[in-house]
Amino acid sequence: MFAAEIRQKRVQQLRAFSEWKWHVDEVFVKVNGKRHCLWRAVDHEGEVLEAVVTKRRNKQAALKFFRKLMKRHGKVENVVTDRFASYRAALRELGAAEKQQTGRWLNNRVENSHLPFRRRERAMQRFRCMRSLQKFAAVHSSVYNHFNQERSLASRDIFKLTRAAALSEWRQLCSG
Repeated sequence: MFAAEIRQKRVQQLRAFSEWKWHVDEVFVKVNGKRHCLWRAVDHEGEVLEAVVTKRRNKQAALKFFRKLMKRHGKVENVVTDRFASYRAALRELGAAEKQQTGRWLNNRVENSHLPFRRRERAMQRFRCMRSLQKFAAVHSSVYNHFNQERSLASRDIFKLTRAAALSEWRQLCSG
């Protein structure tokens, strides 16, 4: 419930931005000893937009992920991916093949966004079922986006103001 409210507010703010760029990547996660694929999308500012768990890593899974992403967040100007062929095939089917960008270091933003998820996954001692992984990934990204203030980009006073605003918004969500 909290994650949905936070996500809704963020989406409204981000849709107003004209040159919105998505960074898309997949990461393998073990669920009960079997390998599953966690597809993640991050925007140009490093906020996690969507996380989808699939059993396979193919064109159908990429299509499912992109459709869910576009349904929730609308159209995009650019999609930065690695050179995985399923991305190209899925974007071609959606009619957005010309929006794809690939490059050696272009996708570092999403690669680095896997780190907090991996840290939390290790603390939880892995997952037992796909459903719990999907719920965790969705909630973790929303809450992490809410509290993650890029300290290096702001002065101490501004950082303290934004952190206080995030805490007061969180308290408001928890009380209502």
